[in-house]
Amino acid sequence: MNRGKYSEEQLMRPPEMVMRLDRMGSSHQTRLSFMRSLVRRMSNEKWQFECLRRDVDNGGFGVSVYAAKTPNRTYSLIAFTQDIPPNKRTDRVIAEVWDATFSLFDGIPTQSDIDYLALNTPKQEGGRFRPSELVLARANKSLRLFEHVISSLAKGNQPDIGLLSSVGYLMRTTAVYGSGKFGCADRDKIANREECRGAFQIELLAVYLIRWFTVDLVEYLAKKRGGNKAAKLNSSISQFLGIGNSTGLGMAPFLLKHPTLIHRWAMAKETALARVRGIKVPKKETLESFIKSLEQVSKHLAEWRVGDEVQTEKISCLKGEIRSLIKLSSNDSMLKAPYPWNHIYKHTEENFSLECQEIIVSLVIEPHGYLVDDLAESMFSESIPKIDVNMKLGNLKEIINTYYNWATSIDFTEPNSQHHFWYYSEDKLEPRFGSRDEEDGSDQEMPLTIGRDVNELNKVLLTNRDTVLVGEFVLSQPQFRHIIRRIQNTFHNPYSEIQDNLLDESMMPLNLLRFKLAFFGASKFDPKSELWTRISMYQGAPVPENLSTAGYDNWYFPVIPKESI
Repeated sequence: MNRGKYSEEQLMRPPEMVMRLDRMGSSHQTRLSFMRSLVRRMSNEKWQFECLRRDVDNGGFGVSVYAAKTPNRTYSLIAFTQDIPPNKRTDRVIAEVWDATFSLFDGIPTQSDIDYLALNTPKQEGGRFRPSELVLARANKSLRLFEHVISSLAKGNQPDIGLLSSVGYLMRTTAVYGSGKFGCADRDKIANREECRGAFQIELLAVYLIRWFTVDLVEYLAKKRGGNKAAKLNSSISQFLGIGNSTGLGMAPFLLKHPTLIHRWAMAKETALARVRGIKVPKKETLESFIKSLEQVSKHLAEWRVGDEVQTEKISCLKGEIRSLIKLSSNDSMLKAPYPWNHIYKHTEENFSLECQEIIVSLVIEPHGYLVDDLAESMFSESIPKIDVNMKLGNLKEIINTYYNWATSIDFTEPNSQHHFWYYSEDKLEPRFGSRDEEDGSDQEMPLTIGRDVNELNKVLLTNRDTVLVGEFVLSQPQFRHIIRRIQNTFHNPYSEIQDNLLDESMMPLNLLRFKLAFFGASKFDPKSELWTRISMYQGAPVPENLSTAGYDNWYFPVIPKESI
């Protein structure tokens, strides 16, 4: 590797480019995504996995326990499966029963623990949980695929990979709760554990174990049904299967409530991109890997089918753009010129869609683990922003002028600029997105009105002297305390703020969801409306027995395995 004239700072994409909703809504996973980081840790630390208990009947209903043993401790997934009426099965938050419910237990549960959780875990929000429970989750089967796989394996056959590919998973989670939700352990309990320090690592461990549980369950039931002639899933097929997830508005406010954390996520990704763009003479194998990855993404796109017309059109456009890049990559002059990664990225930025730009960000970062993987250790934050009362208003005005032009330029007297409001539903206490003209409840609006608050503060600041201290100002204008603290935090963490009006009539919450889910490592985004989407998690990731095999980390943009076709 040879670095030259470009500094990392020069090549960083600015926050006003990165933190816009349209780009955020075009995000893709990278090797820094949280699932990818967790799988690397599992492999590097040689975690051990064991089914401690499988007490289920011929229908697969009962209790199972699956353990993940890290170098320092054990975590156990306790799974409760039950037969539910078809008319009760729904992915909506109003559901009261599910095919499977789960608790991630801190340690190895005793029979007393399992008995206690058997009375509470299936109730989900209605249950009572303790600090020994770290995560609470639930999932529903893809009924058609679940039965197809069991039936095929029982006869000694492999399932139809085309049918499996049309969905990509056997179960989909409809909620995964952690960090003190419903009485489970507070974040503080696990925050200093190495394997838990990164964002959502313990929740994603639960999802990984749920995925393993689904594969193990269908193989067990096939054996019960087919006896000695029953087959196990080909390794390539079990690895191809992910876990589905239905995600809605409940996830969106997190991005606004944790600005420092969001800065850390975006900063790590942008730093990784800048590091790679600054390579003057790349390693030959990284260029070869990039060319192969373009071909893989082309196949991945052919398998990414959704019902949403807007996303379908984006995928169609993306297919053509990737074909153009494949043709371009055959041009040795571009790849052999100095700073080829910078040329590839700039060409994409200047000629192709946001979807394509963000997928190329993923692909140019991918073969450079040796250069960027350390950044995964920076993608968490336990700090809480504090107000600087000694700052002068003149300095505060400068920060607003630098980072909040998007907010001060909005005319909030226009009805469209405040068309929406965010609130909590009364029944499930879940975030909701309402219209002021059509729904009551705007008096209960959540404090997510960042742009409007900055706009109002800026008008008041114009009437105050620059030498006045923030502490003096908030004594007379206490309603601005929260937004001043946020603005000061943005000065230190410039990627912390979404630079768009979240109240605007054109605002689509789906963009927030995709941004967050891409950092999780999700793929196959399947929008069902502007308010919720289905995704696949861990599709292509190694199952526990393959964590030590060569190439275990090469599961980005998964495609149907060749040997199963």
